[in-house]
Amino acid sequence: MASLRRLLPLRSLLLGKNLSASGTCEGLGGGFRSYSASLSPEERILKLEEDDQLAEDDIAKIRAQFDAAKQSFFKIPEAVKEMPKMHPKGIYVNKNLKLEDIQVYGFDYDYTLAHYSSNLQTLIYELAKEHLVNELRYPDSCLEFKYDPTFPIRGLNYDKLKGCLLKLDFFGSIEPDGCYFGHRKLTRKEIEQIYGTRHIGRDQARGLVSLMDFFCFSEACLLADIVQHFVDAKLEFDASHVYEDVNCAIQHVHRSGLAHNGILSDPQRYLVKNNQLLHFLRMLRQKGKKLFLLTNSPYHFVDGGMRFMLEDSLGHRDSWRELFDVVIAQANKPEFYTSEHLFRCYDIEKDTLAFSKVDTFLPNKVYYHGCLKSFLQITKWIGPEVIYFGDHLFSDLRGPSKAGWRTAAIIHELENEIHIQNEDSYRFEQAKFHIIQELLGKLHATVANSQRHEAFRSLLWDLNEERQKARCAMKNMFNRSFGATFLTDTGQESAFAYNIHRYADVYTSKPENFLFYPSEAWLHVPFDIKIMPHHVKVCSSWKEKSDDAMLSKEIVADVSTDVVRRILIQVPSSLFKTE
Repeated sequence: MASLRRLLPLRSLLLGKNLSASGTCEGLGGGFRSYSASLSPEERILKLEEDDQLAEDDIAKIRAQFDAAKQSFFKIPEAVKEMPKMHPKGIYVNKNLKLEDIQVYGFDYDYTLAHYSSNLQTLIYELAKEHLVNELRYPDSCLEFKYDPTFPIRGLNYDKLKGCLLKLDFFGSIEPDGCYFGHRKLTRKEIEQIYGTRHIGRDQARGLVSLMDFFCFSEACLLADIVQHFVDAKLEFDASHVYEDVNCAIQHVHRSGLAHNGILSDPQRYLVKNNQLLHFLRMLRQKGKKLFLLTNSPYHFVDGGMRFMLEDSLGHRDSWRELFDVVIAQANKPEFYTSEHLFRCYDIEKDTLAFSKVDTFLPNKVYYHGCLKSFLQITKWIGPEVIYFGDHLFSDLRGPSKAGWRTAAIIHELENEIHIQNEDSYRFEQAKFHIIQELLGKLHATVANSQRHEAFRSLLWDLNEERQKARCAMKNMFNRSFGATFLTDTGQESAFAYNIHRYADVYTSKPENFLFYPSEAWLHVPFDIKIMPHHVKVCSSWKEKSDDAMLSKEIVADVSTDVVRRILIQVPSSLFKTE
């Protein structure tokens, strides 16, 4: 699997396989030489000396290739600058989706229909922090904590047994630079001392809690702050109790209505107006599609937010509820998908629930609670003709995907991450990193006893140092603590990307991005080997001619036809950009 997910390899000399005069294959896999059992002791010694010389020659060639490659590291090649860009507002496909087959569109509210400013995370953090001190009797000094928006990313895991915040890769291994105890990054040696290995086994995984939704930023930051506080105060603590208390505080902020009231009291500070959303919903209605809203939030909060976001484009006499065939609030997802709770009709004037049986959904009415089984019985909507949009991979999308609905993940960070991946500086560091990887592979493929050579050790040190520089450069372009949401520091997919791949048929940054696509479009899975379709491949080779034949190389990136083909399929011409 790993070999399938690597970026395109070096070409020409960097990965060339040439047969030497002795018949030995040079390059990746070369350097493995066998000895005949019939050789005499003297002949074996001569053979070993000959192999030592060959190893020195191999190392010298790799050193020359490395020195030549470094000369290209000072300037971004034109070929990298000319690579097509992935569009930040594109729709990216994990499973083929024919939009013409979709007759029903369902939406979550928070961070799906509703767009929030970065101020919301600070509000949630402050309210949760106050609850910890005032209700759970945490030290008053905790009130001095400040939310740090530069620290957390989505998709982290908190270890309730060890108290660490972890970033995992696609295969469940801990990122070497993505393990924090409080706000202190642990070294590789410390990670091995705590976990024994970087790979999280099944037993250890039971103690991990995934922080996947958009509200997890404030939760992750508060967890790190509390752990760091106890460490600094030299106080013993139970990491599982810390999680339970912080999670209780975060949940209290939501369920008590504190966050809802704070948002509605100053909507301009927390909500982002969005005229394109109204255009998208109206377009669906005009195409004869059915629409429903399914949210865990209470109706008054959704109503206040929708009216604020759409007030500039919605008529004074129009109601946002007229855009939807069914409106369901306080649905209690993910339990909604497995329970058998009854629906109850909500009186928006009296703020009361009726006890009469709900066997049909009436226009312009609001319903509470319920379950998927009753929802399907009432609507008669067939699974594959329904697509549901949500931001939480587990609460919003796991249930619908198992029920046969199509799913669309709304990942707001996607736009920013694609912007960064489109930058020439990022692609340049990415290409450099993979050049070093290929040279390291060639170096390790030399004969085993070559490791005793000083030249081997010196080159290994230099390659590792250059690789680490590229890794740090790529990581710091995203987030100084944990790097990118979708990627590890080496450009492989993260555990968050794994869950996107598992539960989301398509993903994009906002629902209204579908406006850029024809309503009957057929969205295809990209025809290449990368797992996440918004990750463009950067070749680790670019051409640069030299008079010296040995130093003639291809170490600057070009774009392969499959990359261009994928981009053309993934993004319509109206979104395609090359600048």
